[in-house]
Amino acid sequence: MPATNPSGRIEEDGLLQPEQEANPPTQAGETLISVIIPTYNYAHLLPRALASVFVQMAADVELIVVDDGSTDATPEVLASHAARYPQLQILAQLNAGAAAARNHGIRAARGRYALLLDADDELLPGALACLRTLLAKHPAAGMLLGAQVSVYPDGRQRLRLPKPVPPASARELAKRYLLEKRVSISHGCSLFRRDLLLQRPYPENLRGGEDVAVFAHLLVSAPVVVTCEPLARIHKHPDSLRHQRDGEEERARAMVSEVFAGLPPECQSLRRRYQAQRYLSLFRTALLAGERSTARHYYRDAFRLSPWQALRGRHLRKALRLLAGL
Repeated sequence: MPATNPSGRIEEDGLLQPEQEANPPTQAGETLISVIIPTYNYAHLLPRALASVFVQMAADVELIVVDDGSTDATPEVLASHAARYPQLQILAQLNAGAAAARNHGIRAARGRYALLLDADDELLPGALACLRTLLAKHPAAGMLLGAQVSVYPDGRQRLRLPKPVPPASARELAKRYLLEKRVSISHGCSLFRRDLLLQRPYPENLRGGEDVAVFAHLLVSAPVVVTCEPLARIHKHPDSLRHQRDGEEERARAMVSEVFAGLPPECQSLRRRYQAQRYLSLFRTALLAGERSTARHYYRDAFRLSPWQALRGRHLRKALRLLAGL
């Protein structure tokens, strides 16, 4: 007989099983999963993402594509697919960024759960069936985390398994995710309860990292289920936002504010450490760019905020090399 852990959930087959059912079974005709694809100028890759969903569509699944003001052939690609697949829902908006496109799709969706799939990625065969089975077994889940196949520009592929999410307090979970990187959450291979996404929309004032605030909120708000089943193929490519350095310190502060705006009071004591973590990220970026003076500035700010965070092994080693002029 499976053992009950201190949080009141039951560990079974490596998953966290709620003791009591929080959501009633899906009724006939009800949408269980909304697959939402935000897209901007991905006309050449969008058909691949669409095909990966169409091949496993079912009566309890809906597919929504939000065109974020594309200037390429995306409208024509979507019109062509809509003519063949009437179940495809197309939403168009003026260009406002990925966060705004995701929020638009989430508001328009009808599903109890939402799967946010990037336009350059693809679901693996059987992903939706796997998620449906897990939801039937774990109806209280707020988030389901699956494995992914990472595909690199040179053609290499790597299976990435999700890290376990043990029963813990909200503060401990936030610490594991934000500070220790011991919880991994990605779009495409994760399923989110839509009411929780409506409670904490993607912050549209951020350009990059906007998903962290949402993921942190989801993590501390409801039970998490983890499966080692690969759900998506995620195509890796250089992130151009990393090369946009203007205003990076202001963006880091805004990110900290957004993340902690969605966390409960017991997590607020982690704020300074997380702000230090953001400065350490700026420190690494400046160091890689050869901007030694800027790197020193960021490391000093991180140390001032949280000596504990700044003195962690890998950060301290880089700082010592910087001071030594290596």
